[in-house]
Amino acid sequence: MAHVLIIGASKGIGLETTKQALEGGHQVRALARSAAGIGLSDPHLENIQGDALDRRDIEAALDGIDVVIQTLGISSLGDLLRPVHLFSDATRILVSAMEGKAIKRLICVTGFGAGDSRASISCLQRLPFQMVFGRTYADKSEQERLIRDSSLEWTIARPGVLTNGKRTRRYKILREASEWRNGIISRSDVADFLVRQIDDQACIHRTPVLVY
Repeated sequence: MAHVLIIGASKGIGLETTKQALEGGHQVRALARSAAGIGLSDPHLENIQGDALDRRDIEAALDGIDVVIQTLGISSLGDLLRPVHLFSDATRILVSAMEGKAIKRLICVTGFGAGDSRASISCLQRLPFQMVFGRTYADKSEQERLIRDSSLEWTIARPGVLTNGKRTRRYKILREASEWRNGIISRSDVADFLVRQIDDQACIHRTPVLVY
């Protein structure tokens, strides 16, 4: 059993990861600005209201933690059209705080199109991707750079297009750049991968793409 901090735990991938980490027998601390609305009851769950952009909140949440899973997301379509700094600003705070407390294991979600996976976007998808997601993924690329440059034992998961489908465990883990491609995957299956990384060392310092 690991003591796991999940950042961005109130919805989407973060909420699914919280559920599955509890199913796996882990002790979970769920951090979110709306933590009171998570709606889960479990003796191994601790809900913490906090802001990923507040260093004091992050440092307090890290006490006694073995593994951090960062699952931040943009909350609305309008946020895609404005300058985005959430991912890099929150990660800069998190990496510094983890290094200061000697917590090594970080599992983070970005997405297909971040960092060097951008080169694998097809020609037909590249222009619409840039128009809609360009600001967000520029910041996710900076987020990845901050993690890569850290001393942490990190894994960066890059899911394709997210759906609300069920957990199937039939997704592909594309570890090599030659394999990378876009596709779909459910939030539940992304969460399945993240929780497996708590005990799995195979993807440390790797950036796999997750699709069906």
